[in-house]
Amino acid sequence: METQKRMEVEDQAPIPEPAPKSKNRSKRSITIFIVVSLFNVGLLALLWTLLLTPAKNATPASSDPLIGHAAPNFTLAALATGTHGASDLSLLNFKGKPVMLNVWSSTCGPCIAEAPFLQSQWQQARSKGVVFLGIDFQDTQSDGLRFLQQNGITYPNVLDSTGSVSIDYGVTGTPESIFINRQGTVVSRVIGQLTAQTLQHNLQLITS
Repeated sequence: METQKRMEVEDQAPIPEPAPKSKNRSKRSITIFIVVSLFNVGLLALLWTLLLTPAKNATPASSDPLIGHAAPNFTLAALATGTHGASDLSLLNFKGKPVMLNVWSSTCGPCIAEAPFLQSQWQQARSKGVVFLGIDFQDTQSDGLRFLQQNGITYPNVLDSTGSVSIDYGVTGTPESIFINRQGTVVSRVIGQLTAQTLQHNLQLITS
């Protein structure tokens, strides 16, 4: 009888509940959630940065204080004077002509990269009366002349050894290009290395 009662008691014992999920699985879920959240935050930050960053080679908006105003006149020492027949060049020498000012430096990588391109484009643009005028920014005459010779540049260039003229034009680095129409008004500015599309677009602005 005692054996039978013991068996009945054992039969009535409560069924054990399933074991709880392991802590490792919970930690894994939390880790995945954190990683996904950080990825989403990073993606949103990247998209926001792209929206706020101007496109490369884009012409800045009319917030530029020079755009729409007369280009400041200047007179600077010419580089390669034997080619252009003058020891000094002034912006007034090109009055009534559309002018593209290109500010460069002999130690500037993008300036070196765009130099042959500008030379080839000038050979086409000068037939339309467009003037290309290079401004060598805070350089020495010997370095500037070497730059012109090495890159086969034959359009007019001047030396802005102190950087004062470039600063008057609001230049913040090299290369930088300022486009001036026939009336002597600054129409646009391009910061950074010029592309064929950007150059042609801005040349149209000053020749139309």
